[in-house]
Amino acid sequence: MIKLNKVSKVFAMDAGNYTALKENDLHIKRGEFIAIMGPSGSGKSTLLQLIGGLDLPTSGEVTVDGVQLNGLNERERTLFRRTKVGFVFQNYQLLPMMTVAENVGLSLSANKAPSSEIAKRVNQLLQDVNLEGKASQFPSQLSGGQQQRVAIARALAMKPHLILADEPTGNLDQTNGEGILKLLSRLNKEEGITVVMVTHDRKAAQTADRIIMIQDGEVVPGGGSRS
Repeated sequence: MIKLNKVSKVFAMDAGNYTALKENDLHIKRGEFIAIMGPSGSGKSTLLQLIGGLDLPTSGEVTVDGVQLNGLNERERTLFRRTKVGFVFQNYQLLPMMTVAENVGLSLSANKAPSSEIAKRVNQLLQDVNLEGKASQFPSQLSGGQQQRVAIARALAMKPHLILADEPTGNLDQTNGEGILKLLSRLNKEEGITVVMVTHDRKAAQTADRIIMIQDGEVVPGGGSRS
């Protein structure tokens, strides 16, 4: 599903170049639930952005679902993200002026799906994440756990093959955090969606099939276990 070959990412800074990732090789199988862990600044979120096509590597190749992202232009990468990848972020990134239904259906609207199809898909997704009856509410009227479930429903709208979650439980209390992890696990097991989750929380990481450790921009050899 995901293959990184000698992938590096270097950022040009005022004080000089900063190397966020150093020639990493990584393989993730289709249908795996992967947790990525490591200290702050180790390169976890940068890795997630490269896998999702939000950025391009300085060197090396990133291939996701058979598509080599290096070979795509910005428009093609945007289409790739819309149709194949669902993103879930720590701060939810819902649009406050839109209702729950409008947030969930955003990518469907952007792809000019018929309104009847959007309504049907949104209703199903809200049922799937146990948010029936919340369609007409706004994000500010929801709890943090409910907002994160809206974000997951939105990520699922285009039936992606891959979900990338960056600290999805970071702003939630324990009960809501556990609910989100159960939802991601269910989507992985029942829908076969590959899930790659960045987390600082060792307990959250235990939900995954495999833990990948990153330190100083490098994948740690032998770090691929749940222990």
